[in-house]
Amino acid sequence: MLKAINNNLVKIVIILILFKVYNISIAQEKNIKAQDEARLEAVIKFANNVLEEGKDKYSSQSSPLLINGINVFTKEPIKWVFPNGQEAILSDLVCQQNLLRTLVSLTNLTGDEKYKNAAKRLLQFYFDHFQESSGLLQWGGHKFIDLKTLIVVGPSEKDFVHELKNAYPFYDFWYEVNPEATVKFIKAFWNAHVYNWKTLEISRHGRYGLKIGKLWENIFKQQKPFFETIGLSFLDAGNDLIYSGVKLYEFTNDEEALLWAKRLAHQYVLARNSKTKLGAYQFTQPLKRETTIDDDNTLSSFGDRAQRQFGPEFGKKALEGTLMLQRHTETIYSTNALMQIQLAQELGNNLNEFYEWTREGMVAFADFGYIPKENKFRPLFTDGTDLSNYVLKRNGYYGKMGDVLLQYSAKNMFFISYSRAFLVTNDKTLWEVARSIAKGSGLGDIGTEPGKNLKLNMDASNNDAYSIFALLDIYQATKNSEYLKLARIIGNNLVRDKFNHGYFTLGPNYVNANFDAIEPYALLALDAAIKRIPEKVPAFINGSGFVQGEYKLTNGTIKTIKDDFFYKVKK
Repeated sequence: MLKAINNNLVKIVIILILFKVYNISIAQEKNIKAQDEARLEAVIKFANNVLEEGKDKYSSQSSPLLINGINVFTKEPIKWVFPNGQEAILSDLVCQQNLLRTLVSLTNLTGDEKYKNAAKRLLQFYFDHFQESSGLLQWGGHKFIDLKTLIVVGPSEKDFVHELKNAYPFYDFWYEVNPEATVKFIKAFWNAHVYNWKTLEISRHGRYGLKIGKLWENIFKQQKPFFETIGLSFLDAGNDLIYSGVKLYEFTNDEEALLWAKRLAHQYVLARNSKTKLGAYQFTQPLKRETTIDDDNTLSSFGDRAQRQFGPEFGKKALEGTLMLQRHTETIYSTNALMQIQLAQELGNNLNEFYEWTREGMVAFADFGYIPKENKFRPLFTDGTDLSNYVLKRNGYYGKMGDVLLQYSAKNMFFISYSRAFLVTNDKTLWEVARSIAKGSGLGDIGTEPGKNLKLNMDASNNDAYSIFALLDIYQATKNSEYLKLARIIGNNLVRDKFNHGYFTLGPNYVNANFDAIEPYALLALDAAIKRIPEKVPAFINGSGFVQGEYKLTNGTIKTIKDDFFYKVKK
């Protein structure tokens, strides 16, 4: 009898424990679901605020255009103040391409068509009113629309040129909205930025008003790297040309466009150091057309800026195309890498060389540049010369005399590029760099290989959108739910720390919100992954637009700024 009673008690205890565990599990599931809903709701609120508070309240036409950003406290639009004191309400479509991706994705995930419809109206209005006869748009780094007047304005000292750098417009959506205008733009883009087709001399500055030339029918003759040109072949400008050329092939099967895009991509590979395989940010060097003894005058007409500033100490190896500082390596090993990997995935065998070029370059940078123990990269010349703690001997394009070239942190933008590069090439070196960067970012150990022996930090304070995109990549490749779990945690951190006053800012005390922020984009990618419909959100390739030029500060000082200046202002 006593034994039977004891057995029953044991059964009761087990049942109670199981019931408690079940209730805890149910509570946890409800909590997770509530968090998922809260993240999506933050993006919905952001989008609603953008469409309501960011709409055209300023011109008499009430156009479908949007401002670039807003003061989250006063709801005033961000304005550009020219040196003469004239103000313009900043509206630049190049700075709204991630916003378009966010709006379209939100419709895809919620079924509410108002977001995608708003994006369609905005884009079509731009095609109707701000596409010149050649096909170029009135936009970019040095041109934008004053929403008060709907007049095209820009910094006059930049000569109102056309400029894109790592912008990666949302061409798939463009083509859906207006195929003819999209094709016309891409052809005009190449026509304006290729100064000499025979040598493939390009420039970051495109010329408006040109008639469309022979384009792909031109003859090409391969040049040796670092030949002298008037145009500057910055990779961030080349990236956009490469991207657009391949997309044109995707849309129209124009094989000549694909050939020229490959040809341009190859120029940067040919300009890599033959021994180290490092580089290259440029494949040309500026043609010296004038002489000066003023080190503060850094115009490219006076010759290669790196040679001027570093040449006396380092000799002929010091060129703009052989110097690798942080801004160069972010473009080469993150934005270029992500773009080329994505295009190769879209085209398959037609772009297999993009995988190999990307792998080779990123392995070289890992070998010569990365310091795992400190999770930092070294400043370098492409021959492997370490410039860590080098003190500049004179003023110049890269800083003032006495400035020190420091090692810099491996940001999460490198985490996503190295992890994604591994997933398509299976080069173990790339995974080890991604693994080290993840540890340095507080994410824990992402595994000896994807999905194996991982020890993720589920208490991570990381709130970086790049981390979310990277973890989602690995999750999609492995289907290991631990990566998705950590991505959810980072998403929660992001909303907690960066969703402020109905917008995404760097913190609660930051004044201005950027409508093109990638945070809502990352949260939608996370939501799509949770719902097992990742294709509903466009692949992240780290594109973004900018505005740059002379700006009059509140103290009356005239300073050349980029528009990220606005989003760093605290209350």
